[in-house]
Amino acid sequence: MLNLSQLPPLSLYIHFPWCVQKCPYCDFNSHALKDRFPEKDYIHALLRDLEHHLPAIWGRSITSIFMGGGTPSLFSPEALDLLMVELRARLNLKPNIEITLEANPGTVEQGKFAEFKAIGINRLSIGVQSFNDYHLHSLGRIHHRQDAVRAAELAHDAGFDNFNLDLMFGLPQQNPEQALRDIHTAIDLEPTHISYYQLTIEPNTFFHRHPPSLPGDDRIWAMQEQGQAVLAERGFAQYEISAYAKPQRQSRHNLNYWQFGDYLGIGAGAHGKLSDAAKQTISRHWKHKHPQDYLKINENQSVLAGEKVLQEKDLILEFMMNALRLTAGVETALFSQHTGLPLERIADPLQQACDRGWLEVDDNLIRPSPQGQLFLNDLLEIFV
Repeated sequence: MLNLSQLPPLSLYIHFPWCVQKCPYCDFNSHALKDRFPEKDYIHALLRDLEHHLPAIWGRSITSIFMGGGTPSLFSPEALDLLMVELRARLNLKPNIEITLEANPGTVEQGKFAEFKAIGINRLSIGVQSFNDYHLHSLGRIHHRQDAVRAAELAHDAGFDNFNLDLMFGLPQQNPEQALRDIHTAIDLEPTHISYYQLTIEPNTFFHRHPPSLPGDDRIWAMQEQGQAVLAERGFAQYEISAYAKPQRQSRHNLNYWQFGDYLGIGAGAHGKLSDAAKQTISRHWKHKHPQDYLKINENQSVLAGEKVLQEKDLILEFMMNALRLTAGVETALFSQHTGLPLERIADPLQQACDRGWLEVDDNLIRPSPQGQLFLNDLLEIFV
C-alpha cells in the first residue's frame, strides 16, 4: 500500500505523429506524410482524448505543456490556436506556465514563429542536430545548415527569449573538430538551452537494419568532453546527462519527468503517468500508436491502448532511472513524496552505491557522483 500524502506536479504532453519524412535514426512514433494530414480532425481527437482523463485530474494544476512529435510545427497556427483555447477552457494552467513546441527547421515559414508566440507558446525546441550539410544529409534531415541558422534567427525575431537547440554528436563520418564547430555555431545563435547527445542506434530503425559507419569510441569521447568544456565556458551549465542551460532556463517540463512528477499524455502513441490519491496507486497509460487507429476513436470507445498500475519494484527503478540523470540529484524527500514508498525501502541499495563511490547521499540529497554518471547503467542495476 502506497502512502501518497501529496500529489506531485502535473505536466501535459501532446504528441503530433506526422513528419515530412522518417529519419533513419528515429524510433519515436512518427509517420511520414504521404499526402495532406487531417489537421482539424486530429485536434478534435486530442480534445476527446483529454476529456477522457479530466475526472482523474480534476482540481490539479498543469505546470508545463510540451508539444512533441513527429513535427508539431507542421500544424498551422490556426489549428494550434484552437487547441490552446480549448485546453484553457478545460484545464487549470498555472500562471507563467512553460509551453514548448518542437520545431523542425525545414518546416518553418516566415512569420510562423510569431504566430505561435501570439497564441501563448513561449518556448521552442528546434531540432537542428547538426550545422554540417553532409551530416544533415546522412541523418536524413530535410533541412540544410542555413535553414537551421535561419530558424534560430526567426525565433529571436518573433520574441522568443527561451528556446532550445538539439544537437547530436557521433554522427556518420564526423570528427571532433566538426562536432566542436557545431557547438560553437549553436552557442553563437544565442539559445538559452542546448541538448547535446550522442547518436545511438535504436531497434526498429533504418540505421539498425543498415548500420552507418560511426566514429570510434575515442573520437566520440573527445566530442563529448570537448563539447561539454565549451558549453561550460560559455555559461551553459549541465543539469542532466544531455541537457545544458543558461541560469534559470532549464526545461521545466523535462525536470518534472526526471523528478518523477506526473504527466498526462494525449495523442497517437502518447504515454503518461498519473498518481491517484483516492486509490493510492501510480499508473502508466498509453494510446493507440497509428494515427488512423487513433482518429477512429469516438466517444463510445476507450482512448487507451493500455494501462498498468506500477508495482513497488517498478516505482523504485523508474524513480532512480529518472532522478539519477540529474547532475545535482534530487531531494531525498522526493522519493517518498513521488513514489508513496518510505525511503527505508531503498536503504540497502543506496548504501551499496555509496560504498562503490557511485552515489552521494545525505539527509537532504541523493546525487550521482561523477563516477556514477559515467557508470549509470551499472548504478541502476543495484536498484533492480
